[in-house]
Formats: sequence, structure tokens, C-alpha cells
Amino acid sequence: MRNSPFLLLLLFFICHFSILIAQNKQISLEEIYQDDFRVEGLDKLHSMKNGKQYSILNIDPVTGISSIEKYDYKTLNKVETILTSSNFDSIPFFTSYEFSKDESKILLATEIQSIFRRSTLGVFYVYDLNSKSILKVSDSKIQEPSLSPDGSKVAYVQNNNIYVFDITSKLTDQLTFDGEKNRIINGITDWVYEEEFAFVRAFEWNSDGSKLAFIRFDEIEVPEFSMDVYGSSLYQTQSAFKYPKAGENNSEVSLHIVDVGTNGISEVDLNNPYYIPRIQWMHHSNFLSVQTLNRHQNKLNLFKVNATEHNTRVLLEETDDAYVNVKDDLTFLEDDSFIWTSEKDGFNHIYLYNAEGKLMNQVTKGPWEITKYYGYDQKKDLIYYQSTESGSINRDVYSVRSNGKNKKRMTAKEGTNAADFSADFTYFINTFSSATTPPEYTLHNSLSGKKVKDILNNREVLSKLGNYRISPKEFSTIAINGNELNMWMIKPKDFDPTKKYPLFMNQYSGPGSQSVSNSWMGTNDYWFQMLANEGYIVACVDGRGTGYMGAEFKKVTYRELGKYEVEDQIAAAKKLSELPFVDQSRTGIWGWSYGGFMSTNCLLKGNDTFEMAIAVAPVTSWRFYDSIYTERFMRTPQENPSGYDENSPFNYPELLKGKYLLVHGSADDNVHLQNTMRMVEALVQANKQFDWAVYPDKNHSIRGGNTRLHLFTKMTNFIKENL
Repeated sequence: MRNSPFLLLLLFFICHFSILIAQNKQISLEEIYQDDFRVEGLDKLHSMKNGKQYSILNIDPVTGISSIEKYDYKTLNKVETILTSSNFDSIPFFTSYEFSKDESKILLATEIQSIFRRSTLGVFYVYDLNSKSILKVSDSKIQEPSLSPDGSKVAYVQNNNIYVFDITSKLTDQLTFDGEKNRIINGITDWVYEEEFAFVRAFEWNSDGSKLAFIRFDEIEVPEFSMDVYGSSLYQTQSAFKYPKAGENNSEVSLHIVDVGTNGISEVDLNNPYYIPRIQWMHHSNFLSVQTLNRHQNKLNLFKVNATEHNTRVLLEETDDAYVNVKDDLTFLEDDSFIWTSEKDGFNHIYLYNAEGKLMNQVTKGPWEITKYYGYDQKKDLIYYQSTESGSINRDVYSVRSNGKNKKRMTAKEGTNAADFSADFTYFINTFSSATTPPEYTLHNSLSGKKVKDILNNREVLSKLGNYRISPKEFSTIAINGNELNMWMIKPKDFDPTKKYPLFMNQYSGPGSQSVSNSWMGTNDYWFQMLANEGYIVACVDGRGTGYMGAEFKKVTYRELGKYEVEDQIAAAKKLSELPFVDQSRTGIWGWSYGGFMSTNCLLKGNDTFEMAIAVAPVTSWRFYDSIYTERFMRTPQENPSGYDENSPFNYPELLKGKYLLVHGSADDNVHLQNTMRMVEALVQANKQFDWAVYPDKNHSIRGGNTRLHLFTKMTNFIKENL
């Protein structure tokens, strides 16, 4: 049968219309928060010590079988399956793994149970690569197990005490005996160290496994905070933990060294340090480095400790008019000279010191920031790092000699580049993304930066998104209060410059943060795309106090959190409202945590600018937040009462004019529900109407089951009804 011209024309129109429909799909909240746009990555990559191979953890989502696969860097071919859980009835699957330094043993984590943001409990096994045998470390759940360098022992913490398990004899020695919940902690951090100094394991093996250094926390005098946990029983229970709010007592900390041969423990005299935010053994097995901070966090000392004689000396002292940041960049070379990063010249840069702490030279210089230090190839005298040299919203990988010469850019694409180097620095895996390109993984030669092979590109995500209405982020700067601030804007797909659109602003604004970056979309970016296609202009401005623009720009908010940041967001909203396509009578703002503190303040102090705000898990008074974070930027409430109170929104609820949605999780151990309750009471007594929601037993992330979908549905509806 011959096709008629009419039938062919009809088929053409049907196909063309179908393509148009497919390319005009709207992103739904269900798709976003069911993770339909997830990108693939290289999970738990470990570079083998030979520098030629790497291992990756694979978990089959259907069978639940986990395996460790070894790959060759040069060919990217799989060399072998090191281990699979299907071979062991005792391990249904494992979720992470760690090699001993000599790679003779692997520590496997199972039955992981979250405690706070970083801390977990779990059941752990040791796999012997030579004998192919497997051994459980403890029948009970434990914390932070660590293999000794030779793989013969595992140190761990249980019930706030340190234990050492001998793999050969299968015997366990208890090293400390005074651990007690909410009183004494040995070898792991208290709540505030975990949250603000970003580590949990507070013990470390030396290089030959003969000694163990650990921090002891005496939190007896730290005030206790409690939260109701509602669950599903007839009566609620309570979770109580030590939480030092600004100006209150912190844990008293002390440093101790264990002689593993005798189990003898000695205390190290550090002249009563207020904080011990880092300990790290030096290249020589008998020397330990220790970083200490005063309470104001504006004076940092780097100590060198002789672990046999227990004497100490200061290698380096760093001070700042505001605060000194604690980092993980300290690297000791073979002769115990060391590499250090500091923003003492106004920007974060790399410095080289000799073994006695004398500055040899400043390796990098310029009005840009080192954003990550990767390591030092001592054989080739090359330091590898990531920086903002191609613009503060971009990241590139560089190499440079220790004398600061022969600098080489190792990455070529504009966007966000990050590197994972092989153990011997022969290769690196580059992760690249931009606002228009999902994460790409490529293998590169570390000397030349030349690409060797493609590994993974996530093109299927781009293909999928081709069916949806996606508008590009438009990057620019905006002149506000004497500064050029980074900004992005998303317009509706069918944007018409002759029309007027409501403006919805996204921000976080916390010290040193960055929300405007040339990188691939996070989950909330899909929400912004959805809102744009509902007819909103979505914009984001990084104001004063945010990061990667130099120390002066970041630290201008010192002692005044919420002052300059709020001024910048209000001024930015006013300036954007002057655009011909923005409806100046319909301006909204939202934020989470620090961003919620900001959106609340903007709605109150900018009540002539903002008609609507959403605050999720906001701080409403820095008097309620933890000591380490708050005092770093504000000093104590006793020293700086006006800095605390003049920017605490519940002190001026009468300023509320616009529509306000306030959201919190009842089990938020970080920003306590107390913040929202005090804000609610202030608004009630000021007779101000507002909307609010509390999610039972949800922490600071407010997630689990349908929680995120419910939350973002509520926020979306609130925006549509009020903006």
C-alpha cells in the first residue's frame, strides 16, 4: 500500500509535535526528591601503594552484594576482584573499606548506624589478603576502628574507651577505663569538635605502630542539652548530650601517648590548651605534631612532641586579628620539613618550612585562593593543588615546584576541576563539571596534565534532561556596597523581556561559604528550574562574608554576623528589582540553617523590599548556637552582647510585614528547635501572623521517607500562594 501525501504530512506533524512535547516536560518535585536525576561517580576510590592501580567499592543495588574491584590506571581495565561479600555468609554486604598501610589487610564496615553528622557505630571485620580469611573485630558495635600500619592490630573506641584488638592472638586489650557517657571521652571527639573541627577519630597510630596518641575530653562541666524523641511508643523518650553554647564551658582536653608494647599511658604537657583541633604523627615515628588554639581561635600553635621524652616545642605560631582557620593541609616530608597553608598574606596560600619550623619560602602568591592541597611528589619536587586562579567561581588543578617556580595548569576546561592522585603521583583522575556539564571523570598524566583516557561522563543525564524545560544559569557580577559580588540568575524557559516576573532569591551566606559556583546542579537546582518554569526569576548572590575572595572580604563580618550579609542581600534585591522584567512588588527569599537566619533577617530588616521569606532550621540567636563556630566569628556573648542581639531576629518581631514560613525538625541536634520556638513566641506576642511547620524526630537535614518531598511541596505551595 502506497502512503498518501496527506498521511505522510500527518505523520510528520505528529512526530514533530511529540518531540516538542518531550522537550517541554516540566520537572516535578517527585522526580527531584526521588533522585531521578542522580549522577554516577567513582565510589570509595583508593589508590594502591604501587601507584599503578586503584580500587573501587561496588554495591549491587538489586542483590545487595558489595565488592572491591582493582583497576589498572593506564588501561582502566579491571585487574581482579579483591573481595566480594558473596563469598562470606557472615557479611551480607559492606558499605566502606580501608586498607592497612602495607595493604595486607582490609577493614570492612557493616551495619553502620548514624550518631551525629559524622559519627557512626558499626560492626567491623578484618579481611586478610594473604590467607583470604575474615575476622570480626568485636561482637558489639564500635566506633572509628583503625588498622595499625603493619596490619597486625585494630584500635577502636567503645563506650568512650580505647581498645586494641590483636589480629593474630584474637585478644583485646582495654587501654582506658574512665570513659563514661556525658562525662569522659577517650579517643573520639565530643559533639562540638565533631561538628566544627570536622573530625571524629581523636587517636592516631605512629608510622611503625609502636605508639598511639589520643585526645581525652572531660565534658563534666559542659551544659547538657536534651531533645524529646516521639517515635511511635506511648511515651516519648529523651536524647541528652553535652552541647556547649556560646560563652558556656567547653570540654577540658588533654593529650596522651600510649606505648603499645606495655600499654603504658603518658600525658603530654601542652601548657593547658583550650582546643586541640588536630594531631598528626610526623615522618619520624617518635615525633608527633599537635595543633592548639586559644578560645578566641585567633592564635594557633603547632607543637612538635617527642613521644619518648614527652617534651614539646613550638614549631609555628599563627595569629590573626579575627580568627585562624584549621585545615588538613599539613604534610611532613622525609626530613620532617613540612608544607602548610595559611591566609596570613590576605589569601590562602602554600608555605614551606624546615624541620625546625623556619620559613623556607612562600610557594604560591597572588590575589586568589588555594582551595585544596593535594600533596607533594618529593621525587619530582612538585606540589599539586586546586585554586581559583581562573576566577573565584571556577576551580583548576595546578602543579608547582617547592621554590614556587614552573607553575603549570593541569586542567583545561572552565568550570570546577578536582583531582584524585595515584599514590606515586604518576596519574590523577580529574573530576570536571560546570553549570552545563554533569560530572566527567578522566585519567591524566600528572607531569603533563595530558588526558590519557575517558572514564565516565554522565551523558545519559544530559540526554534525559533534553526532554525537560531547562534554563541555563546566567553568571555575572553585581555592584553592591562597593563590591563586585558573584551572582547567577535563572529565567523561565519562555522568558519574555517585556513581561514582569516575581523574583525569588536563594542564598546561604555563611562565613567562607560559596553558593555561586560554576559546577553541576545539586538537588535544589532542579527545584529552582521548576520554579523558573512556574514563572519566577530565581537569583543567587554571594555577599560579603562568603569565601574565595580573600580574607578581608570574608572576615568583614567578624563580631557582626548577620549585619553586612543582610545589607548585601537587601541591596541586591533592590537593584535586581530595578530590572525592567522584575516585578518589584513581588520579591521573596529563602535559606536553610545560616541561610534561614539570613532570610528571616532580610524579611524583617528589609520589610520594604521583601514580601515573602522561607526559613528552614534557622538560627534566631547566636546565643543558642555552639561555642566553637559562634565564638570563632563573634567572640563570646559576654564580650560582644550587641553583636549577638542586634542581629537576632526574635528581638524585633514587630518589623514583620510580609509572608513568613518557618520550618524546623524537632530532633535537630545542631540548630536546636529552641531557635524556632523563641521566634514563634516573639511573633505571637507581637501579634504577627505567619506559617510554620515542625517535622517530628527529624534532624538538621529534615529527610527520611517522604519528608523532603513533603517539605518542598509545602515550600513550593507557599511560594505560589504568596509571591
